[in-house]
Amino acid sequence: MKKHSILFSLFVLIAQISFSQIEAKKQITLEDIWKKGAFAQKREAGFTSMEDGKHYSLLFADSKTNKNYLLKYEYSTGKVVDTLLKPNELSILENGKTKLIALDDYEFNGSDEQKIIIPTEVSSIYRRSTEAENYIFDRKTKKTSRLSSNGKQRNASFSPDGKKVAFVRDNNLFLIDLGSGLETQLTTDGKKNEIINGVCDWVCEEEFGFAKAFFWAGDSESIAYYKFDEKEVKEFEMSTYGDLYPSIERFKYPKAGEKNSVISIHTYNLSSKKTIEMEIGVEKDQYIPRIKWTTDASKLCILRMNRLQNKLEYLIADRTSGKSTVLLTETDKAYIDITDDLTFLKNGKEFIISSEKDGFNHIYLYSMDGKLKKQLTKGAKEVTNFYGVDEKSGLIYYQMPETSPMNRAIYSTSLDGKKTVQLTKEKGTNDAKFSNDFSFFVHSYSNANTPLVVTLNDRSGKMVRVLEDNKVLKGRLQEYQMQAKEFFSFTTSENVQLNAWMIKPQNFDASKKYPVYMFLYGGPGSQEVLDKWGGANFIWYEYLASKGYLVVCVDNRGTGGRGADFKKCTYMNLGGLETIDQIEAAKWLGKQTYVDASRIGIQGWSYGGYMSSLCITKGADVFKMAIAVAPVTNWKFYDSIYTERYLRTPKENSKGYEENSPLNFTNLLKGNYLLIHGTSDDNVHFQNSVEMIKSMISADKDFDSEIYPNKNHGISGGNTRFQLYTKMTNFVMQNL
Repeated sequence: MKKHSILFSLFVLIAQISFSQIEAKKQITLEDIWKKGAFAQKREAGFTSMEDGKHYSLLFADSKTNKNYLLKYEYSTGKVVDTLLKPNELSILENGKTKLIALDDYEFNGSDEQKIIIPTEVSSIYRRSTEAENYIFDRKTKKTSRLSSNGKQRNASFSPDGKKVAFVRDNNLFLIDLGSGLETQLTTDGKKNEIINGVCDWVCEEEFGFAKAFFWAGDSESIAYYKFDEKEVKEFEMSTYGDLYPSIERFKYPKAGEKNSVISIHTYNLSSKKTIEMEIGVEKDQYIPRIKWTTDASKLCILRMNRLQNKLEYLIADRTSGKSTVLLTETDKAYIDITDDLTFLKNGKEFIISSEKDGFNHIYLYSMDGKLKKQLTKGAKEVTNFYGVDEKSGLIYYQMPETSPMNRAIYSTSLDGKKTVQLTKEKGTNDAKFSNDFSFFVHSYSNANTPLVVTLNDRSGKMVRVLEDNKVLKGRLQEYQMQAKEFFSFTTSENVQLNAWMIKPQNFDASKKYPVYMFLYGGPGSQEVLDKWGGANFIWYEYLASKGYLVVCVDNRGTGGRGADFKKCTYMNLGGLETIDQIEAAKWLGKQTYVDASRIGIQGWSYGGYMSSLCITKGADVFKMAIAVAPVTNWKFYDSIYTERYLRTPKENSKGYEENSPLNFTNLLKGNYLLIHGTSDDNVHFQNSVEMIKSMISADKDFDSEIYPNKNHGISGGNTRFQLYTKMTNFVMQNL
């Protein structure tokens, strides 16, 4: 009896200690997430591979002087081998006074890396565009010079030989000869809201993903550039509040079905000083989503796409005559996504593209006569990132799901397609950034419950050293009560299998019934159900779980990672199948023994806000609550490129626009609805929420709203995010 008593006492003591440890766990607060940044994840330092591929450059901040040094490191050891630029070397004499130049960013010339562009006073324009005062530092002479004294520049870029710099100012293209300092204006017709040379108009920048629209030929003898004639594009205006009278910004924004810019492609020859317009056909209502010089400096590849975006042609144009021929044509029954995968091999005989033509995105090798030589990747999973080709070793490098669409691994495949090697073994999401010669790659890895780990690996995948392990964050997470993100799949009544994740409430008890908070995005090709660390939003979901909510995310039809058919089944009916799937998901959850079916809510941002608005209206009998942040409420309000890619124009497909516009279903609203928007959203215009409010007033529906003056689509800055998430949290607590 005595022995049993001792054992029992020991068991009680251990249980008490374990219980006290659980009790000692901290609870997450909104201040921790959005004010203190307690869960901020560190990323690898933003270093740049140098030309030899064996070294990289990195800005090093001296904690004593609070100034940056530009250092050269060896990939293999991580040791500093040279100081490329000291802060005291960056000074310039202006108006009799010495001016020190801040070193916050840099770009080398590509030939000998002896000259560096230093951008300062950088100001944002749109999502990807900026302008700056640029300086040139010459490593040989140790001299600093202002690039131009005539105003800020956009996209200042060295010629390949490092002797000249091109840039855009006031919608015109300029050239600086670094030897003489002579500034030459190459175009003269640039004018705000009329003609743009060398940079993109708003819609191409946003939807085709690039801002700089001029490109040096490999021999430094020519510059190819875009010209956008946007005179016929209608203007959109936004007010900025703060002064006695609000200021108004007007910019060209082509909405669905409206007139686009007319695009032309030109080359300027530095020797002849002649500008030649390239042949891109007589059709004016079309897109040029990419141009790229081939390895032959006299040949420019121009990608020409029809407005429906279901036909893509690769043109080869001669820079001297402008004459062009069609190299390759691709068509699709729905639409073609544009990537940056086009790569011309240095041998001058072959090029690489990616395509979904076999149902999944894969990599193809073509000869320069446009004939297919080899499909390099195959199978019922798709290439999600193409890193490039190492011709010396005869390998391509890319990212692809490993065992399911919910994870990612890094692979190499030989150019003959015969040998494929998986370079990463970690289960979750793996990404890579290769050195210039592909000797090394920076390996970024995380999973749903593990923050980012960054290592340097050699070309075989073997780890060389750890660059960032987020040890501090991992330790801090151990201090808090955290619930694991769990992945699952279920089948809808239409026999569609959907992937999802959930976070269960703390101290989950399957015999109890819990309210459900669903998060979604759901847009074409997107993916939220991915085995990857979720950052601050994930911590907020943990916060909701600590308050007794079951947090769930479901990827509906139309999302990515599962092939073209799954992604493109929403074509011409955007929002239709997606809404059905989210309603089905809520009903499936409602049937689980641990879910309170009367307390299911949903929230999304942008496309997700569009979806949550449809769910609370079309699914009014299923959802008790919805939050819509910056939602599209009718696709006729959104831009031409994105919208028409999936719906065609309102004239061609009025049914597709109206049958899934939340504006037309506000009469069905029963639950609690919170609408949030920034008044300076240049992407999804505040107009969308204004029209939603008008429709709800007309339908005599009660709703809540939160408006953020002068905030763009991201709704951030200062105290904004903390206030925003406090508002959303309180709304969830009070209404779900």
